[in-house]
Amino acid sequence: MLSRRQFLLAAGATAATTLAGRSSAFAADVDPLLAGRPLVRYPEKTDLILLTARPPQLETPLSYFDRAITPNDAFFVRYHIFPIPTSVDLDQWRLEIKGHVDKPLSLSMDDLKKFPRASVTAVAQCSGNSRGRFAPRVLGGQWGDGAMGNAVWTGARLQDVLKAAGARSGALDVTFDGLDKPAFPTVPDFVKALDVQRIMNDPDVIVAYEMNGQRLPMLNGFPARLVVPGWYATYWVKNLSEITVLTDRFEKFWMKPGYRIPDTPCGCVEPGTAPKSTVPITRMTVRSFIAAPANGSRVAANQPVTLKGIAFDGGYGVREVQISDNLGATWSRATLGADHGRYSFREWSATWKPTGTGTTRLMVRAFNGIGESQGSEPLWNPAGYLRNVIEQITLVVA
Repeated sequence: MLSRRQFLLAAGATAATTLAGRSSAFAADVDPLLAGRPLVRYPEKTDLILLTARPPQLETPLSYFDRAITPNDAFFVRYHIFPIPTSVDLDQWRLEIKGHVDKPLSLSMDDLKKFPRASVTAVAQCSGNSRGRFAPRVLGGQWGDGAMGNAVWTGARLQDVLKAAGARSGALDVTFDGLDKPAFPTVPDFVKALDVQRIMNDPDVIVAYEMNGQRLPMLNGFPARLVVPGWYATYWVKNLSEITVLTDRFEKFWMKPGYRIPDTPCGCVEPGTAPKSTVPITRMTVRSFIAAPANGSRVAANQPVTLKGIAFDGGYGVREVQISDNLGATWSRATLGADHGRYSFREWSATWKPTGTGTTRLMVRAFNGIGESQGSEPLWNPAGYLRNVIEQITLVVA
């Protein structure tokens, strides 16, 4: 692993090179939201779209979402506080399990790997993915659509770890803390919590140490991270160091007031208004995207065009994907790719034959296993969460 100095130097050098040599090659002008944002390359990463550098927030280009599994080097990066961990000595690293337990544990990586291996294919999506598209605009990182990715995660079931520690009767919440620590005492440490019953009833919640068959990249949580399939990635704490079992509800900053949505059936309120009450954000909404051809591409009239993309939801699974080329007046069914599990991206494809010339708008929508879909108008909340509107691209037919 790189030392912190080597990591930052490598990130800075590659970012500077990218800024100078590649930013003009990035066709962000087809998406006004991303216009002017450079591509940067951090250690273990390919060219990603820079949102912020301190802490690093790096967005995956939409072109990677024409497939079910997102490559590790193209997987988005989201940290909340700075500085971040840039190297970990596995001989020294321990995952501490403490609090309201019979037997506190201090697990090395070898210890963690002694638990039965479990794997789940699941989407990690930032709660604020696509926040930059909210109107009226809201505060927070103005993400495009690439603060998401799908991977095969492998590790130990969290319920097995808590059972080994002997979580006691009366436990309510379990908190998760990582190696990233704020530079100033006024900045709250990034700590998240899950209900004990949520963990004990879901064998797919795991402490992952592998991603797509390889060890986790440093920027995606090495040496271990929490994986909470179906829920937004705010709970997927990276670079795990402490798991604490509590007898009360944990409501510090990143649980309350942070990461809350209106306490309404849609998690939304009238644009520009404030909710009367809020609840923590949890399950992801239905989403679907057209990844190929790229927005703004030129295609030939009367020639078949292959459309490709992905769809996903919060755990009911994608049942159907539909395409429209007439502003939603009629829809045609796309062909679904392999089913990698109910928490995974589902690839889809369709053949479309343009007629005439000029600009054409293509729209995509998905339906999950309980009939949830995407609306024609985006829902709004003041945090910029839960976007699931019908997405579209424009192609030039010539």
